[in-house]
Amino acid sequence: MSTIAFIAYLTHEKNYSLNTVKAYEKDIKGFEDFCHKEFNLDQIDEADYNLIRAWVVKMVTEGLSNRTVNRKIASLKAYYKFLLKTDNIEVNPLAKHKALKTPKKIEVPFSVTEMETLLQNVHFEDGFEGSRDRLIIELLYTTGIRRAELINLKLNYLELPNKTLKVLGKRNKERIVPLLDSTIQLFKDYLNERIKLDSIRDLDFVFLSKSGIKIYETLVYRIINGYFSKVSSKVKKSPHILRHTFATHLLNKGADLNSVKELLGHSSLASTQVYTHNSITELKKVHASAHPRSKK
Repeated sequence: MSTIAFIAYLTHEKNYSLNTVKAYEKDIKGFEDFCHKEFNLDQIDEADYNLIRAWVVKMVTEGLSNRTVNRKIASLKAYYKFLLKTDNIEVNPLAKHKALKTPKKIEVPFSVTEMETLLQNVHFEDGFEGSRDRLIIELLYTTGIRRAELINLKLNYLELPNKTLKVLGKRNKERIVPLLDSTIQLFKDYLNERIKLDSIRDLDFVFLSKSGIKIYETLVYRIINGYFSKVSSKVKKSPHILRHTFATHLLNKGADLNSVKELLGHSSLASTQVYTHNSITELKKVHASAHPRSKK
């Protein structure tokens, strides 16, 4: 019953997305299965840290990355925090747990040249799909919105006369993002093609498949990966890299961190600072070329 209550808490009180809730549920179920199989324990509420540590060792032995193990333990830690909050346990067995060390993950953004080459020189087919794909790439690059935010955009979120767009972010947090004139024109082109579809099932949503249903995660990934494969040799070509590119290019051009934070919809500066790596690289170049003491 505790796990059911926890999932309900994540869904209704924390307002987590369906995918996030499913991930928590899967991680906790994995620990439950381990406890039952290895220790004949059916109630993980009674588990102690030694048992959890045994699960960690098993996962590492099976070849799971430290990052994956940390994510699973974080799900379990949130579960025990919930049990503590609801007076189902007196001590959180993970209270003093330290995460496994992981290498710093540096995302490599697309360059300005790659972006300009794609947006100006790559051919997009005439008609609905070409218009949609062109807008998706432009929108992700010029606003930095997340893939899930793009998928769930509704027509009534558009304020084209005001050059703004309402975005519903994590935990249903709303924010307003500005739109460039070029993006607004692409919206108009796409909406003209959208009304020509034979049938539309998901009427409220902006981005649809050719069959009239709301677009989905793998389709957005295929669109981004497919087009960027024509202009970039980078290994990772995903919607998130476009979000990273948006933030990096703004910071490289002198945008302040707080403004970028608001545009990205981050709740704290710490989340935004992961995007400063590449802007610091640019600052080093400027510093080295401009300072009198620098050896040119």
